[in-house]
Amino acid sequence: MRGITKAYDDRGTVLGPIDLEVQRGEFISMLGPSGCGKSTALRIIAGLTAPTSGMVDLKRRTSAESAARSIGFVFQEPTLMPWATVRDNVRLPLTLAGLPQGDANRHAQVALTRVGLAEFGAAFPRELSGGMKMRVSLARALVTDPDVLLLDEPFAALDEITRFRLNNDLVALWRNLGKTVVFVTHSVFESVYLSERVVVMTGRPGRVHTEIRIDAAQRDEAFRTSAEYVAYCRRASLALAEASGAQADA
Repeated sequence: MRGITKAYDDRGTVLGPIDLEVQRGEFISMLGPSGCGKSTALRIIAGLTAPTSGMVDLKRRTSAESAARSIGFVFQEPTLMPWATVRDNVRLPLTLAGLPQGDANRHAQVALTRVGLAEFGAAFPRELSGGMKMRVSLARALVTDPDVLLLDEPFAALDEITRFRLNNDLVALWRNLGKTVVFVTHSVFESVYLSERVVVMTGRPGRVHTEIRIDAAQRDEAFRTSAEYVAYCRRASLALAEASGAQADA
């Protein structure tokens, strides 16, 4: 992201300017208060919203690859079609791309297996828990085998136990699949646990205040209860407070 800003006629500037570079295979979190433009930044990366100024440069595997195939997006809500089965929800991007049904079903089953829902392809969203619905949404984002995975506070509405479990599963997927992940959150604890780098943003208009490198060999329960984790969380909390103060003084 180079010189990215976003402004609206009725709300003024809500984001930027932002300069941010993410390396291939890196997991970063964008941490900031509600309303600071984190979700807007994610939508600009995905091409769902046009920036007012600046540009996004996405290195794709091939020059002919479309942005739709190279980016997977997981929204705050699962946004599943209630009338369709889990399998049909997951294969939707492939169906829209014109892939034959048999191939789409095969890819959907692989994606469901990756998120631990291999046996739920014939179920409907109403039969699933909140955590399972979010897994379906994650499977749908993975079904096109994207290079970049964008997640917009996907676990914010879940209970703590489910959230911890999905955090662990997301780390495992990232390590196994080698995706580039940009994760938006307002949780210091979640950002430190998941990320190699935490990007701390100011309040509106959101700008990059500081970046914190999280050098943790393992992302597991031992790390979550370690003094190292607590120290990183304290550092991120202080940076977030400073970022809020910087905005108040602006």
